[in-house]
Amino acid sequence: MLPTSSPAPSRAAILLAFASLYIIWGSTYLGIRFAIDSIPPLLMAGTRYALAGLLLYGFMRWRGEPAPTRQGWLTAFIIGTCLLGFGNGGVTLGEQYLPTGLTALLVATVPMFLAVLGWWSGISQRPRPLVAVGLAIGLGGVYLLARTPGASHVAKPGHEALGMGLVLTAALVWAIGSLYSKNHQPAPSPFLSGGMQMLCGGLLMLLVGLLRGDATGFHFSQVTTTSWLAYIYLVTFGSIVGFTAYIWLLRVVEPALAGTYAFVNPVVAVLLGWAFLGEVPGPKMLGGAALITVAVALVVLGGRKRKA
Repeated sequence: MLPTSSPAPSRAAILLAFASLYIIWGSTYLGIRFAIDSIPPLLMAGTRYALAGLLLYGFMRWRGEPAPTRQGWLTAFIIGTCLLGFGNGGVTLGEQYLPTGLTALLVATVPMFLAVLGWWSGISQRPRPLVAVGLAIGLGGVYLLARTPGASHVAKPGHEALGMGLVLTAALVWAIGSLYSKNHQPAPSPFLSGGMQMLCGGLLMLLVGLLRGDATGFHFSQVTTTSWLAYIYLVTFGSIVGFTAYIWLLRVVEPALAGTYAFVNPVVAVLLGWAFLGEVPGPKMLGGAALITVAVALVVLGGRKRKA
């Protein structure tokens, strides 16, 4: 695990964290697709994060981290609800109706939401012209993606609009939670905070899944080997390694630089979807992908602070 405090993190550690973020988070879209093939979506996502959060929280407390306060748990619940309950939960539900590559491209709108909401809330400055151009291009990319024909191999074809609505809402609430977390941390340690957030968000998704009847008629015997392997990958690499790498990077590099995962993940997801699921991107999807990639790059680069 990466160190919680270091006066000068090594370049190797930073590069390893970025590689984890780019490759692992890009591959989680494929992992989610395989996992929900035989596991109800919210039960899968909820237990995935609750288990990962419990393991990380328990490990950090075993290492001597002090117990969080009640206010810390409340903060963790709010952030976990936004980032994981709505954010990852919405993406997981949306993947029932959308190809993995298209889902990742829609999630790439997060930096655009961050730019607009950060300005409206007063957390960040008014978007510069470069950022405004990026936002306009991004809207064009989302429009092209919305006109992409549905894929027949998804779990529930014929409901692309519902899937896009779920994923875009997830991206919006993820951005809200990210902005809130800038000034509100559950605990001094980013890893203890991450464990608390995953635990709260996972339990919330699990509760919602039970209330919507995801467990009705579900039996462990129906889970395929592929789904189990994908689930284990999501718990260990997708949640524990990927999430902790992200929150560690937020402490040691510029947030805009850490946010570059948003336009690298779709490339990984599209390639993996094509290789393993036969999701061949069409002209509209490629056009939308190009526009969103350019848009996010403009938003991230244009939003970086000028050095004094």
